[in-house]
Amino acid sequence: MRERTNWPVTIFIALGSVAILIPLYISISIALKNPQELAESALSLPLNFHWENFTKAIEVTNFFNAFKNSSIITIFTLVFTLLTNSLVAYGIARNMHRKLFRNLYYYFVSALFIPFPIIMLPIVKQTSALGLNNTAGLILLYVVYGMAMNIFIYVGYIRSIPIELEEAAIVDGCSTWGVFWKVIFPLLTPINATVGILTCLWAWNDFLLPLVILSDSADATLPLVQYVFQTEFGADYNLAFASYLMAMAPMVIVYLFAQKWIIGGVVKGAIK
Repeated sequence: MRERTNWPVTIFIALGSVAILIPLYISISIALKNPQELAESALSLPLNFHWENFTKAIEVTNFFNAFKNSSIITIFTLVFTLLTNSLVAYGIARNMHRKLFRNLYYYFVSALFIPFPIIMLPIVKQTSALGLNNTAGLILLYVVYGMAMNIFIYVGYIRSIPIELEEAAIVDGCSTWGVFWKVIFPLLTPINATVGILTCLWAWNDFLLPLVILSDSADATLPLVQYVFQTEFGADYNLAFASYLMAMAPMVIVYLFAQKWIIGGVVKGAIK
């Protein structure tokens, strides 16, 4: 029997796709035009493809230096986040019957409801006083600020892993440390992929935290260098959009290949 089409859902998906594709089309169109063509129409196709906009954007923004900075920050944030957040979550998940650990879990999760602008000024002052207003300090802040959401996801997933696996490993002579790295951590691959992808997207695309923390322009990340196109008297939209496309391309590629992990992992982590 032929299944009936769910038209409300189909129409909703179509509208959502259009809402995403139209801004993307406009961005690509502007990036490939010259200022005269842009002044005539932002929606029309370019008469000629001005690929030199990308070359000029690379020169103006010192793109490859910013790309290197963003890559270093994202990679180190990813590694430290997976190693530390999963370990903390494991300790909490296996001790939720204890009041101290249960309250610690609620403490971490409560941080999800604190807007960053409220604590922004104290953080800027502390990082400056400690000499952490640099790349290393930014990586540390990303790891710490990501703990609230990551522990919420990890704990739900770890509690769904049968504790009998750990008991069997202990009987075989494994220590608690060995149980985590040899038994639990390999089983966290799906949720590690989810946390890793979300962490990469955040660290790569974030603008506010690098803006208020980094004091040296040589440490600027890709979102920060887009500021160069904004002047007192206007903006060079053609070069700006060319730079935007180059900056977002790596994470778009990562997301396209790994989006299934995000959806599946979040569901597994949120539901025991």
